[in-house]
Amino acid sequence: MARKRSATLTEAELRIMNVLWERNSATVHEVLQAMPPKPALAYNSVLTIIRILEKKGYVKHAKDGRAHVYIPIVDRESATRSEVHRLVSRFFGNSHELLVLNILEDKSIDAEEIARLRQLLEKSPEGSKDGR
Repeated sequence: MARKRSATLTEAELRIMNVLWERNSATVHEVLQAMPPKPALAYNSVLTIIRILEKKGYVKHAKDGRAHVYIPIVDRESATRSEVHRLVSRFFGNSHELLVLNILEDKSIDAEEIARLRQLLEKSPEGSKDGR
């Protein structure tokens, strides 16, 4: 049975989207040239992944002579928010609070990161309701 296509980005798809977001548009050859050498991908693999991204609605193409130029139609911020939404839904029962608590309980978070988070919370409209 065929696997259900994921609306999320795989690691390989994300690597390609990062190139497209940085360049705003690129051919398959340009994507291949801009990607980090490891793990290496073949031209046909990049082409296949870009076609999958097009079917998922992340990119579109325009003809430029014989070449197709691929253009991201989902921006990085939208893709990030979508991924966070899925993460919160799948692992934290749609509770952003549980996600943040999980992050704060992570032993690898340092005091500087916690201070930045505290500043962001205090600047947010929700954080300033209590008169801070």
